[in-house]
This record gives sequence, C-alpha cells and structure tokens, in this order.
Amino acid sequence: MQPERAKNRRKRMSISTIIKTIQDIMRQDVGVDGDAQRIGQLVWLFFLKIFDDQEQEAELLEDHYRSPIPVRLQWRNWAADPEGMTGDELLEFVNNILFPGLKTVQPRTESDKAALVVRSVFEDAYQYMKSGTLLRQVINKVNAIDFNRQDDRHLFGDIYEKLLKDLQSAGNAGEYYTPRAVTQFMVDRVDPRLGEQVLDPACGTGGFLASAIDHMRARYVKTPEDEARLQASIHGVEKKPLPHLLAVTNMLLHGIPAPINIRHDNTLARPLRDYGLADRVEVIVTNPPFGGMEEDGTEKNFPAQFQTKETADLFLVLIMHLLKPGGRAAVVLPDGTLFGEGVKSRIKEKLLTDCNLHTIVRLPNGVFNPYTGIKTNLLFFTKGEPTRETWYYEHPYPAGYKSYSKTKPMRFEEFAPEQAWWEARQENEQAWRVPVATFQKNGFNLDIKNPHNADAGHGDPDDLLAAYQKRLEQVQEVRDQLRAVLAEALERHP
Repeated sequence: MQPERAKNRRKRMSISTIIKTIQDIMRQDVGVDGDAQRIGQLVWLFFLKIFDDQEQEAELLEDHYRSPIPVRLQWRNWAADPEGMTGDELLEFVNNILFPGLKTVQPRTESDKAALVVRSVFEDAYQYMKSGTLLRQVINKVNAIDFNRQDDRHLFGDIYEKLLKDLQSAGNAGEYYTPRAVTQFMVDRVDPRLGEQVLDPACGTGGFLASAIDHMRARYVKTPEDEARLQASIHGVEKKPLPHLLAVTNMLLHGIPAPINIRHDNTLARPLRDYGLADRVEVIVTNPPFGGMEEDGTEKNFPAQFQTKETADLFLVLIMHLLKPGGRAAVVLPDGTLFGEGVKSRIKEKLLTDCNLHTIVRLPNGVFNPYTGIKTNLLFFTKGEPTRETWYYEHPYPAGYKSYSKTKPMRFEEFAPEQAWWEARQENEQAWRVPVATFQKNGFNLDIKNPHNADAGHGDPDDLLAAYQKRLEQVQEVRDQLRAVLAEALERHP
C-alpha cells in the first residue's frame, strides 16, 4: 500500500507540474491576459483531449460508434503528433477551421447528444493565444495526460478542482467556485437518490453536481442501468460562458459522456409562470450569485410582490417554484437575506408558509475568501408543508483557526458534529431552535443569534427583562440570607 501511495503522490506532482508548466508557457503569449483567460484557454484544450480519449475508448467498446466531430477536427488528427502543425499553420487551422467547424457541428440523429454538447461548448469558447509555437508547446503538454487511465483521470480530477479554486483569485470569476467541503456537506444532507432529478439552476463550474454524482455512485449505483438513470438525472444551468465550459468539462471528468443537460442559459430570464410540471425536480442544491443585480426587466418575470433586482432573492423564489411537493433543497445564502426587509420579508414569509425550513447552518467568516468575506448560511428546506420550527447550528472554526485561507481551507471533516447531531437533535452550545411564531412576530427576520454565545448580541428584550428580573430576585434572596446571618451573629455577640 505504501509504494502505491508514493506512486500516486509522484503522479499527482507530475500532473500538477504539467499544469504549472502550461500556465507558465501561456504567460509568455501576448494574447492571454490574466488567470481567467489562461484557464479558459486551457479548459477548451482539455475538453477536446478528454473528449477524444473517451471517444477512443467508446470505439473499442461499441461496434458502430461514430464521432460527432468531423475527422479532420478530431484531436488525434491535428494535435496528438508532437511534430505536427505549429507556428502560423497551427494558428490558421485553430482560428479559421477548428473553431468555426466545432461551433457548427450538426447532430447526425435526434439522439446525437454529443454533437450538441460540443457545439454548445464552442459557441462561447475563445482562442486567445497569438503564438502558434507556444500553442504547440501547450498542446504537447496536454498530450502527456491519458484520460483513459483511471489513475490519471482521478488525479487530474483533483488538479482540476485546484484549477477551479484558482478562479477565486481571478477577480469576479471566484463567484463560480464553492468550496468542496460545503458542496459535499450540503449534498450529503439532502441525500439525492436514484430516480430523483437533481438541479443546480446557477451551477457555475458544476461543483454541486459533481458532488451529487459522487454521492449517488457511492451509495446507490450497482448496475449499468443504475448508472444510466444517474446520468439522466443531473441538470445544471449556467449563465456565463467560462463557467459553463468548466462545468461541462467537469461532468466529462465525472463520467457523464454527453452532459447535454448542462445548459448555457439564464434561469431567471424565463417568466416564472412558464415553468410547468415537467420542469419540477426532487432535489435542488445551489449557491446562487448574491450581491449582484439582474438586468432591467428580469424582475418582471416574477410576481409583483417578489420583484427585485437582487439575484439571490429571485433565485430563492425560483427554487421554491421548481421543487416538486416533497422536494428537498439546500441553498447557500448571505446574512443579508436572513435579516432583510421589504421584498425579502415577503419571500421569507412564502418560504416559511410553503416549505419546512427545518435547518439553517450558520457558517463563520472567510469560507469564501478571498472572493468575499460576507457571512453565509446553508438553508435546508422541504416543499409542501409549513415551517413549525427551525433549528440553527453555528459552525465553529476548527481549533487554532481564526479564519480560513488558501492554505487553511474549510474541510469536509469539520461537519462531522453536524452530521452526528442531525438525526437526534438536541440544543447545545452550537445548536438552538426557534418556533415559527418568533419569525412571524419579528417581521420574518431569520437572523437569529446563538443564545448560548455571550457575544451573539443583545437578544430579545422580553427574554432579557425576564432574565434581569430573575437575577434581581436571586440577589434579593442572597441579601435576605446575609441579613439573617448578620442578625443571628449580633444576637449571639451583642
């Protein structure tokens, strides 16, 4: 076991070195500006290499497999030869033949989903590099990874996760990445099962969907038929082209050969009333963008009482609408949603009326650093029954931590106390419950501080007055006892 572990460590370092070398080569190219462009350039190359490796495997396993990509445009026929096209010839081919060809790939049959995936990816992909010589060097490095080798694919998956995390330092692109520990915990608690449709309506780079795939494969997939049901159950929508490309590639890495259900679209741009029964799902896991504003007119797609330009609020309304009765959701939301008034209060009233908001996990600062320092919360709810009470769990920092950082990120193991507490809930220093009447009385303010924490705030005035009165009574009782002791002492020693 030890030699195998050492071998994997060396392999991981080797793949990591390949990625670093590619990024260093790209930095020499005048056409690539910044981390986001480097990652975008790198990922369409990886997409084609992964796609080609998987196609070569399919050709061996399936008698009549036909690629949706024209022969001349297949990776193996223009990129695989290290002595192949380079310089101006390569640039000419990529810019004027490859990209236009892939953007217009036509399905051969109605069931040719792979062609639609390729076309959707390249509709918004960009070729930034200006040096054909440097592009050839990058391609040769990409060829060093064999995505048909199980260990290469697995180890590259870890490296790909790091690439996605690197987006956190690429300006606003960091909004597309949710820490793996958070996605794993949310999916683990919602527990999607075979036969249930799973949706992330703002899927970013596909982290929640990847966690859902891993979760269902580990627990429920036993046969090829199970695997087919799993692959058909994963749905995601992403508005922006770069994260959409990253998400599709992420699905390929997670064994979804034709991720046609990862759509490049804006779920908020469709009128809410147009989402019918066929659009409803059993499970939604998501981290909708917050702090942003939607385009003018987007709010008109929602009922008048819920109209706002705040993206997170609109997504919460959409999520409630898209859940089937009995459907389960786990959603990342900022503190502002919890204590906000006006439209936010009306949305929360609907949430508590239409759904059972059974749990809110309050995360500490820094989980999403450096993208944002805003405090966030994980809301878990089930549609179809009203909320009677909501449990809160305040997630603490690990021992010795004062915040999270790139070198000290949140780890899935930290959620072990929540997992142990989940099925047999009791109040403790981290957990407390609040009846729905309290929310109704306070204008649907869900920003309830930990009553067991002395630094949590001033607290409810009625509770504070009652506690103060009790303390006064205790003080008076002690005074009376002291007075009696002194009087007795004086009687004995006049």
